[in-house]
Amino acid sequence: MNEIFNALLNWLEHGLADFSIWQLVVYTLVVTHITIASVTIFLHRAQAHRALDLGPIPSHFFRFWLWLTTGMVTKEWVAIHRKHHAKCETEEDPHSPQTRGLKKVLAEGAELYRAEAKNMETMEKYSRGVPDDWIERNLYTKRSWQGIVLMLIINMTLFGALGATIWAIQMAWIPVWAAGVVNGIGHYWGYRNFEAPDASTNLTPWTLIIGGEELHNNHHTYPTSAKFSVKPYEFDIGWMYIRILETLGWAKVRKTAPKLSLGEVKPADARTLEALIANRYEVMASYARDLKAACAAELAKIKAEGGKHSERFAQFKQAKRWLHRDVDRIPADVRGDLAGARAASPVIDKLVVMREELRQLWTRTNVSAEQLVADLQAWCRRAEESGIAELQAFSMRLRAAHA
Repeated sequence: MNEIFNALLNWLEHGLADFSIWQLVVYTLVVTHITIASVTIFLHRAQAHRALDLGPIPSHFFRFWLWLTTGMVTKEWVAIHRKHHAKCETEEDPHSPQTRGLKKVLAEGAELYRAEAKNMETMEKYSRGVPDDWIERNLYTKRSWQGIVLMLIINMTLFGALGATIWAIQMAWIPVWAAGVVNGIGHYWGYRNFEAPDASTNLTPWTLIIGGEELHNNHHTYPTSAKFSVKPYEFDIGWMYIRILETLGWAKVRKTAPKLSLGEVKPADARTLEALIANRYEVMASYARDLKAACAAELAKIKAEGGKHSERFAQFKQAKRWLHRDVDRIPADVRGDLAGARAASPVIDKLVVMREELRQLWTRTNVSAEQLVADLQAWCRRAEESGIAELQAFSMRLRAAHA
């Protein structure tokens, strides 16, 4: 009896694997990384956005692994994510911190997901094209909870009582990093490469933990791109795995983000218009940098005059933060300050007016391509004749762009 008790005690303490603490840490990092890779490659890029096609071997592995380590149902995840893109930053967005508050999305991201999963209208409208075979219906969907129970049994068999701790980390991994950090902070704080029509941001490098999902502004700008990184300093580890799968013949990339090419400066023509429309978010991000630089120059001038605490200084601080955004994305409570900044600076006002005129080139659908080219040529002419350095330099860059 003592031998049985001692054996049981030894198993609870060490498990069958008898790993050291560092080996347990490595195991935990590896299995959680496989989970995030499964989410970003299979659920997100392949299923939700159809950015790539996966062969049967990786597809079935990812489906099995997600059943084992998350209990998430493919249909539910895909439908909720597609709705997030379709209704981004509105009251219908399942998890926008802009409408629900950052604290709620960070702390209750998983609860928001489960609540939306019960919305049958969402499931019906946004889940088309997901796997619907026998194993999906009868195991991964019908018995979704049994996979995570099996994972608990495996962990405790291998590692004893510590296996339950590892299992708890596995269960929290996606709710914390994906539901909380990416969906929460990734729509609240960070840097933006593109002026996408939502609040999406890129976070500081977390690629080993979030699998490339931290490049959220890039993704929201080009959601059907299989590659999330766009700048030389960005690294998308999920894309690296996709390229490996492609090499093995297990994946086929369908689309990646367009690239704005600059060549010789020439008169604006149809190719310039095509490049502008295809790369409009990158173009507007470049314009935003010029507009913010002009606001910064005004702030420096006011500060040099000793007006750091003046109303005008406060107005231009708000202008630097918000004037480069579309009007419907600017909070109502700061619009008075922005109007004051524009009234105080003809240069800033001109930059804002011409930003909206430029945006009209791809938002108007009732005019011919020939008319749009003529409007673009007129825009460039006015920009270069404005006497404003930022506008003149921007127009020259624009006339060097080609598709």
